[in-house]
Amino acid sequence: MSEYTEFLTRAAAKAQDDVHRRQILKAISVYEAKVAGMKERQFRDWREARRLAARVKDHALAHLPELLESFETKIARRGAKVLWAETAKEAQDLFLDIVKRHAAKKVVKSKSMTTEEVELNELLERAGVEVWESDLGELIVQLAGEKPYHIVTPAMHKSKEEIAALFHEKLGAPPRSSPEELTMIARRHLREAYVTAEIGVTGANFLIAEEGAVVITENEGNARLTLSCPPVHVVFAGIEKVLPRLTDLALFLPLLATSGTGQQLTCYNSIVRGPRQAGEADGPEHLYIILLDNGRSGIYAQEAFRSSLRCIRCGACLNACPVFRTIGGHAYKTPYQGPIGSVITPHLRGLAEWQHLPFASSLCGACSEVCPVSIDIHHLLLENRWAALQGGRAAPAWRGAMKAWAFVMASRRRLRWARRLWRGLDGLARLFLSRERRARIPRLARKSFAEVWRKNGQP
Repeated sequence: MSEYTEFLTRAAAKAQDDVHRRQILKAISVYEAKVAGMKERQFRDWREARRLAARVKDHALAHLPELLESFETKIARRGAKVLWAETAKEAQDLFLDIVKRHAAKKVVKSKSMTTEEVELNELLERAGVEVWESDLGELIVQLAGEKPYHIVTPAMHKSKEEIAALFHEKLGAPPRSSPEELTMIARRHLREAYVTAEIGVTGANFLIAEEGAVVITENEGNARLTLSCPPVHVVFAGIEKVLPRLTDLALFLPLLATSGTGQQLTCYNSIVRGPRQAGEADGPEHLYIILLDNGRSGIYAQEAFRSSLRCIRCGACLNACPVFRTIGGHAYKTPYQGPIGSVITPHLRGLAEWQHLPFASSLCGACSEVCPVSIDIHHLLLENRWAALQGGRAAPAWRGAMKAWAFVMASRRRLRWARRLWRGLDGLARLFLSRERRARIPRLARKSFAEVWRKNGQP
């Protein structure tokens, strides 16, 4: 099956799964309450904070080559090695070279969407290298043999009973353990991974150009252990993650925490400026930063889509989206789900195969309204739809239907004719539909708006 037909199958199954939908709505409702309250307490003017963040990111994008070079030069002075990967395959090859150079047999990872993008876990498993996720949510989906369900909350779709059963099966936890007990079991399991792994892998929330620094924000402390315990630390970061100044974090760290988790600030915020220096007691001996393009330059070159590179991966648009809330994250089958994923995935993975994602939207604009960096997401979805149609990539039936619709709507006379035709065929067409579909499709009004308008004496 094509990605489109598979998407329809997955989405239909999830939309009809009442248990799944209740779990997601419960998780998102808790998030929404926390975020709404924090916005009021955290920011005097939320909209102005969004506008300022958008200006900072636009400035960074306008000077992206210079800022990336500044980042590389300054962090390299302190012993880090910056590696550039044009494609996901190049990023994989660079990482395998690091694994071989350091004879690594075990890798521990903190949550990183960029490593999901390059399918790092699958790569290591094929190479015979043991790999463990250290974020609790990521560990849960790894043990379940699944992919992350959500950009911020990977195991949002799992109930505590399902997690208890999973930990009982995979980690030997007592059946029906409490969430607190499960957390301690995961902690004991991961402590060994931190001290026995040769390589620790993290993502990066931000790259600071003026300092040559990597910024990582989290709530569990697992990323800090991942970057400091193993002798080798490898960072995977998209090239769009760069910010000009260290002082920009005064805006972006609270903005990310508020939109992502409804917090004033996340619990752990680490600024990494290089490997362990002379006289320092801890930290990795080696630091590698793999800067990933993988289609981002293509987005950057398109002025209409460049603003999508502002994204700070907070997940707010997913939680606001009625489509995501209905079908969940796994239906998308991409690392980046929901509205922002439907904008960028066709450019990262190819419009021909992923053109269906922009159409999986009601275009209600809720995603744009909550975006902390003011990305006009729903209009970018329209741009993607237009690109698909202009490129002739849309299904022939869809193109034919759109041409017929445009032909009818261009003439009031043709519209009246089509209306009369449909009224005649409506009853016949319903005979071929199931009872459920018949109930969902509204009947045509007896009179059109224009007829009602004239009847009421309007010119």
